[in-house]
Amino acid sequence: MSDIERSYTEMAKRETHLARFRYLKLTGQVGIDTFGWERFLNQEFYKSREWKNARDLALIRDHGCDLGVRDYPIVDKVFVHHMNPLKPEDLQLRNWARLIDPENLICVTQRTHNAIHFGDESLLPQPLIERRPGDHVAWKE
Repeated sequence: MSDIERSYTEMAKRETHLARFRYLKLTGQVGIDTFGWERFLNQEFYKSREWKNARDLALIRDHGCDLGVRDYPIVDKVFVHHMNPLKPEDLQLRNWARLIDPENLICVTQRTHNAIHFGDESLLPQPLIERRPGDHVAWKE
C-alpha cells in the first residue's frame, strides 16, 4: 500500500470511537509544515471531480458517522479527513494514494477533526445518552 502510514482497514479493527481516535491522532498543530503559501493547491483540489467522488464514497461507507462508528452519527457538517496529512508534493505529483484512496479517508465532525490534529481527547464528541422515563427530576416551583 504505497506510502500510507495509517489506513482505514487498520483503523476499522478498533471497535470504539476512542480507540479509533487514538490510532489516528496527531500531535502537531493544524497548518504547520503543510501548505503555508501553497494553500491554493489544496483549495483547487477540494473543488475537483475526483475529490468530490472520493468524498461521496467515504460518506456512504461510513454512513455519515464520526470515525465510522454507528453510535456517533454526525448531525452537523461532515468533514472527510485525510488520515495521513497531505503535503504540497502530493497534489503536485497527483499522489492518488494520499489524495483520494478510501484507505486514507474517514468521516469526522469538526470537533473530532480538531481533536485528531491537536491530539486532544477532550475535544471529542460524547455519545448520545438515551433518555428514559423517570431519569430526571421535575422542576420545583
